Amino acid sequence: MLDRVFDYLVPEELIPYMRPGVPVVVPFGRSVRSGYVVELSDHSERTDLKSILAVPGHVAGIPDSLMKLVRWIADYYVAPIEAAVHTVLPAAVRHGGARALARQKVILVQPPPPEEEARMSRRAPARFAVLQALRGAHGEAWLSHLAKIHSGAAQAVRALAKAGWVRVVTSERERRPELGTRLVQSHPPPLMPQQANALELISRAMESGHPRVVLLFGVTGSGKTEVYLQAIAQALSRGRGAIVLVPEIALTPQTCDRFRARFGDTVAVLHSHLSDGERRDEWFRIHRGDARIVIGARSALFAPVRDLGLIVVDEEHEPTYKQDELPRYHARDVAVMRGHLEGATVVLGSATPSLESWYNAQVGKYAWVHMPHRVDHRAMPVIRVVDMRAEMVRTGRPVAFSKDLLQAIAQRLSAGEQTILFLNRRGYSSSIICPRCGHVVQCPHCSVAMVYHRDREQVVCHLCGSAAPAPDHCPNRECGEPGIRYRGIGTERVEDLLRKLFPAARVARMDSDTMVRKDEYRRVLGEFRAGKLDILIGTQMIAKGLDFPNVTLVGVVHADIGLHLPDFRAGERTFQLLVQVAGRAGRGDVAGEVIVQTYTPHHAAIQAAQRLDWPTFYQQELAFRTELGYPPATHMVAVTVQGEDETSVAEAAGQFAMQLRAELGSDAIVGDPAPAPLRRIRKAYRYQVMLRTPAILAILPRLRSVWRQFHWPRGVKGVLDVDPVFLL
Repeated sequence: MLDRVFDYLVPEELIPYMRPGVPVVVPFGRSVRSGYVVELSDHSERTDLKSILAVPGHVAGIPDSLMKLVRWIADYYVAPIEAAVHTVLPAAVRHGGARALARQKVILVQPPPPEEEARMSRRAPARFAVLQALRGAHGEAWLSHLAKIHSGAAQAVRALAKAGWVRVVTSERERRPELGTRLVQSHPPPLMPQQANALELISRAMESGHPRVVLLFGVTGSGKTEVYLQAIAQALSRGRGAIVLVPEIALTPQTCDRFRARFGDTVAVLHSHLSDGERRDEWFRIHRGDARIVIGARSALFAPVRDLGLIVVDEEHEPTYKQDELPRYHARDVAVMRGHLEGATVVLGSATPSLESWYNAQVGKYAWVHMPHRVDHRAMPVIRVVDMRAEMVRTGRPVAFSKDLLQAIAQRLSAGEQTILFLNRRGYSSSIICPRCGHVVQCPHCSVAMVYHRDREQVVCHLCGSAAPAPDHCPNRECGEPGIRYRGIGTERVEDLLRKLFPAARVARMDSDTMVRKDEYRRVLGEFRAGKLDILIGTQMIAKGLDFPNVTLVGVVHADIGLHLPDFRAGERTFQLLVQVAGRAGRGDVAGEVIVQTYTPHHAAIQAAQRLDWPTFYQQELAFRTELGYPPATHMVAVTVQGEDETSVAEAAGQFAMQLRAELGSDAIVGDPAPAPLRRIRKAYRYQVMLRTPAILAILPRLRSVWRQFHWPRGVKGVLDVDPVFLL
């Protein structure tokens, strides 16, 4: 990307159309390109300006409010402005590639005389069939329906229209992702006192002249969604719209169904699993004002909602809100800025808030309200921690399931209750190792072991996607041992073991290997809700937001995954995941139980999750972060330097760090370059330079200056991430 703007003259006839966000066609070198107006000025430093050629009518513009957000994203995340433009405007809308679908309605204007119809019945059967169908349909029908009645319907309609007996009306047919789903209309139930208090705080924020950010800190099952629904109803009553963000596409169908049951067709949905046509039609439905509520994952934040009054970021702590490509924005933080720019209240909801949001609430930057009880004061689940070290001593070998977990699953099956098993690792086995020489099958392009997928008999790298047939002997040429071993466990193996241990159980698995079709989420979750499944196995996509009253048991197969990663947020993420997945149990009339299997039962994050002791955990974690100068006490910027020649990468990282220190001085701590924890990905070696500062806004202009001017050696590139979420 060029990361710069270009000046053009505005022809007099195009002046009325000019504003930031308008699409234009311009000469660029020897070619003609499309672009967007980002700023208007009455002068330019250049004297050889070319003129704008046209304003295309078929391409949508960016609303004024979103153009301000575009500039902020580009500035704060040190990103090219064109990347920010691409982010707020879907490609299906930006390029105009996905066209509107036209449909034609045939209307009977004046029936022909009886003698003419009699002639048609003998000589023009297609015309006669169309007329009969129109009469049977009370005088009008879609052309597509008539075509099913008679193969010559289209030609017949043209002849009838020419004679003046019918009229054809063309209209746009919308592609609606949620059409065909029948829902029973819901009505607002009475609120518990804690819900009423939360709604009152949000309502006051919306009514004030200076809307605030509200942290809604509610335990799992406390009724946060109902608070969202009633807050949105208040926004609509004031003539304002709303956006609701959810962290996983898996949550979108359930959330959308609940909101549509309350608000009907005024709800639109936006997420990456829509087709280009569906995304285009939903975007224009929002743009026209036909839809006033938008639900979706990260990108739904940029929906062109008119008179935006409320933004809800559900499960605000989730790392999936962070974009991993240009511009590397965090949807939660951008939501706060959009609310500020448009005078909208922002609600951040979670049972396990991020330490950043909790800290902002503690220092008074955010308003906050706590909802400590479940709806109807249902009991929180009992959480048991099982020491898998003791299980290994008991059995003499590593096992996937403890005796306690197997007994609990059997009890639920006999009682007709449901179980969720959580394991945040897909595949069958996490590594393949030779018991003779110790050789581990590693990705040839990345610094990680290949994962065995039994369903396709392949080893797969989960970083770069490379795959190879699973070996039947040691790949080490000096060894060749036939007794290759598969170590570790993934969701695929959990499913296989469960089917063998409980052959009568109805089992399904939800991970990125099985959820490949866009309707697969809705199908599996629908079957689970309807009681057609007994056990649901899954990765983090099932760990939050799902509400199934018949789930009375949640099993965490391996709680230590992610706990010991070289990332200062590892403990926080483990605590959040355990509390969230535990919250899926006991949401109905029967009390819930959670069994957490771990090899480190005394770790602070696991102990705090077992006791649901968030105050102690957050205070300890904040003290640790503050002492080491980590967020939220400071802001962090991660620069990852990568290339296929490790020496060049290390040298470039050192030079960049030196220039940063010279430019930023004492305003930031710039760490020494070091190999990234994942040292090699897709053949590229990776080194990191970490920057920490208490005043991020003060250093951003200088950081951008160094970033733009630094000359990366051939074959080396840098990736800059402001407020990074993952440091691997």
